[in-house]
Amino acid sequence: MEKNKRLIALPMEDGLLCAHFGHCRSFAIVELQDNTIVSIKEVVPPEHVPGLYPRWVAEFGVTDVIAGGMGEKAIQLFNAQNINVFVGAPQKSAEELVKDFIGNKLELSANYCRHDKNHSCGQ
Repeated sequence: MEKNKRLIALPMEDGLLCAHFGHCRSFAIVELQDNTIVSIKEVVPPEHVPGLYPRWVAEFGVTDVIAGGMGEKAIQLFNAQNINVFVGAPQKSAEELVKDFIGNKLELSANYCRHDKNHSCGQ
């Protein structure tokens, strides 16, 4: 990968960051070159199976993931693939979130994914 190129994946639903990583309808894959957005593409993930999304997202060459809530196991799986994970992001568009990220203005709250026995994060 080029020196100043990054790919950021964001789980999306209805044009905004999805509150629960594993339940998103699509992922925005945002390409940055020298901290400038070059492209944003939307991809539909395969059916959700625990542990699948981190491997699937990694296939795109993603360097970073911005999410709302995410289980600890998913975070560990991303980290094992050298993908940085930022959780607790607000529900905004992918473009707004990435602009906040590259401008060091991304405000992250606590990771609000607390898996209950039904894996519903209490929602």
